[in-house]
Amino acid sequence: MNYKLLTDGYRLLNGTTIPCVGFGTWQTPDGEVGYNSVLSALKSGYRHIDTATAYGNEESVGRAINDFIRSGGARRDEIFVTTKLANPDHGYEQARAAIDRSLKAIGLDYVDLYLIHWPNPAKFRDHWKEANAGSWKAMEEAYAEGKLRAIGVSNFCERHYEALMESAKILPMVNQIKVCPGIPQTELVAFSKKKGMVVEAYSPLGTGGIFSSELMISLSEKYKKSIAQICVRWSLQNGLLPLPKSVTESRILENTDVFDFELSEEDVKAIADIDFAVLGIKAPRNPDETTF
Repeated sequence: MNYKLLTDGYRLLNGTTIPCVGFGTWQTPDGEVGYNSVLSALKSGYRHIDTATAYGNEESVGRAINDFIRSGGARRDEIFVTTKLANPDHGYEQARAAIDRSLKAIGLDYVDLYLIHWPNPAKFRDHWKEANAGSWKAMEEAYAEGKLRAIGVSNFCERHYEALMESAKILPMVNQIKVCPGIPQTELVAFSKKKGMVVEAYSPLGTGGIFSSELMISLSEKYKKSIAQICVRWSLQNGLLPLPKSVTESRILENTDVFDFELSEEDVKAIADIDFAVLGIKAPRNPDETTF
């Protein structure tokens, strides 16, 4: 077990500590695959598990977390759990109900972080600002009630954040966005940090395409680390919180071994400048043009 995963973290605006590497579950199927991957992550030392209603795996994720706690693997307050508001559930009443459904599905009295998953779903395209304001109000109330220990956003650009601030009473504590080699999102990351948000990087491994990069292959040989480990380390050195995902036990464990080396400044920049399109890595979606 890598104890850096247990002891290193970022401080959120409300003083809560969030572990510096999280275990992502996007595209992890519900059922035994989801259950076993999360259980493997917890046994490997992860104490930060990221799911979402839209992933369809909250129940399996929660079952693994609760079984790990019951087995004596950790106390509940030692595991940081994130889930997110699904696109059809925006608005005050809908969000309040969605929060309770997520808690029931995961089997917990509270989650440590709850995010608005997307700022401008197709269903609310003509009144997304009002829908977000209602959702945020519901999240603020659930936060006050102790159901959510921290609240934040995902896939928010500056315009979405500023619109939310017209009515928000509590500042978002996290912005979870796509950041990976070749897609540093420098301006959005800088804006988010300036506003006090911890920036979480989803798809930090570039959804697979990065493994064919000649640069990354050469860096793997240079540092004697896997490409995945270099991706995670790159996120950390950029002050980001990566959420690597895997369903393979050996790779889950491998992705925790990122604290015994450091990339040079030149290599950090070179990784940021990778031509992601050539590798088949998709650019981040424009939140205002999503079809879901």
